[in-house]
Amino acid sequence: MKKIALAIKEGSWDELEAEASEIRRVVFIEEQQVPRAEEWDGRDPDCRHFLALLEGRPVGTARLLPDAHIGRVAVLAEARGLGIGLALMRAAIEAARRDGHAMVELAAQTHALAFYTRLGFEAFGDEFLDAGIAHRNMRLEFND
Repeated sequence: MKKIALAIKEGSWDELEAEASEIRRVVFIEEQQVPRAEEWDGRDPDCRHFLALLEGRPVGTARLLPDAHIGRVAVLAEARGLGIGLALMRAAIEAARRDGHAMVELAAQTHALAFYTRLGFEAFGDEFLDAGIAHRNMRLEFND
């Protein structure tokens, strides 16, 4: 199996906006038909952002809100299945741990529940719709 050159860059919205916003536009607005007003919620300047670079090309993104919620996890279609989502999640989880949070939470699209479960997240609460897409809340508690 060919080794891929994957790097995760961590930074502010000012630093990563151009690349991260383009990935989110393609994945959420174009692919998933999320309304622009819901995708661009005004919270990005307050978040820490993560950008996945495959062979130097931006292919994925995620954000960590100040309250330790992870969101806007997106990987371009042509780069899925390479472990990029896992790498983004691990970077966001580690950043929350570094910040001293006791846990991280997220709202997972129901089709992605197994992905987050593999990382140790547990679902809680009822299913709900967000941007017309079924979600469940999930949390990962740090036991250290």
